[in-house]
Amino acid sequence: MTDAPYPLTADRFLRPTVASDAPALAEALLRSRTYMAPFEPVRPEAFYTPEGQAERLAGHLAAGGRAWVVVDEEDRAAGSFTLSGIVHGAFCSAVFGYWVDVAETGRGLATAAVGRICDIARDDLGLHRVEAGTLLYNTASQRVLTKNGFEQYGEAPGFLHIDGEWRTHRLFQRLLHDSPAKF
Repeated sequence: MTDAPYPLTADRFLRPTVASDAPALAEALLRSRTYMAPFEPVRPEAFYTPEGQAERLAGHLAAGGRAWVVVDEEDRAAGSFTLSGIVHGAFCSAVFGYWVDVAETGRGLATAAVGRICDIARDDLGLHRVEAGTLLYNTASQRVLTKNGFEQYGEAPGFLHIDGEWRTHRLFQRLLHDSPAKF
């Protein structure tokens, strides 16, 4: 997999996260905290600090996940995108998660980044399938997924503990290819 940034818009790029992204991610998350509260778990205060973000990134990568950040020309974070639970073999699948800074919503960044990461999941990681879940009322995220070829395949009651309660989610998947699994 290349570490080179992928252009998304005239002034936004997608690139793999690095440890030095933690302060910019913390800043964007803090700025977006109220906006994202209905869609996120209740987080400890430390989550919104550079140290908390560094710990989150390190833990995600240590668990075998992949993470990317959308940045502008000055390398400021505008959103974060992750693949976790990556499994090869007969399953060949991963779980997609993402968020975009409230100051950047509505610009097509999430749609472009999700599409590019699906390409990476297929071409570089050899995955067959990517899945994502959204809250029932998160129509913006559902639009991002459907624009990228994801199809709803079910609902999961009490799926994630979001904003202080166990919430039902719509489940989406995108099949990336039909090639045989590699073992």
